Amino acid sequence: MQLTLPGLGAVEKKSPVAPPPAPKGHILKQDLVEQVAERLEGYLKKDVGQAVDIILDAMTEALTENRRVEIRGFGSFEVRQRQAKVSKNPKTEQIMNIPPRKTLHFTMSKSVKDPLIKK
Repeated sequence: MQLTLPGLGAVEKKSPVAPPPAPKGHILKQDLVEQVAERLEGYLKKDVGQAVDIILDAMTEALTENRRVEIRGFGSFEVRQRQAKVSKNPKTEQIMNIPPRKTLHFTMSKSVKDPLIKK
């Protein structure tokens, strides 16, 4: 399909491209939305997608404020501060100062941990 834009002439409009499938053994947000939409009859994928986005945004906001996020029966997320350290590059043997940084730590709940340990 071609569009005519002022000053640019005819421009080819590309159709939207579907995202590539997830690698085997992975689950993407899109997959999660589809699974939730299948279980909740009467809700559109678009609405479920918005709900998932709202949940993830709330979690991100809480974590950026250094608050702990706990989802009972699943696990908890918290931000941890890593100390600055001095390290040596094994290839060049150059000494490097690594600055302090924040990392995300996940602790799984017992109900998630037990089935994983049994496998």
